[in-house]
Amino acid sequence: MRIREENCNMVLLTTVALFTAAIAGFVGLIDPPPAPAKNRSAYAADQTPVRVVGGAPFLPNVNPREHR
Repeated sequence: MRIREENCNMVLLTTVALFTAAIAGFVGLIDPPPAPAKNRSAYAADQTPVRVVGGAPFLPNVNPREHR
């Protein structure tokens, strides 16, 4: 049985897809997914304060020819 040249890329793609799906399935059977985390709502009072660092304000370069 010989594969025609027009179908060679499709056969290669199918082979690679089947092998990767088999490997992914095997890994999925060995390593079960982690348990879902508990759903906790975030409240503003529970969050730690964030320090804002000051600096020069952002000025967009609207005219690239006037480079500073």
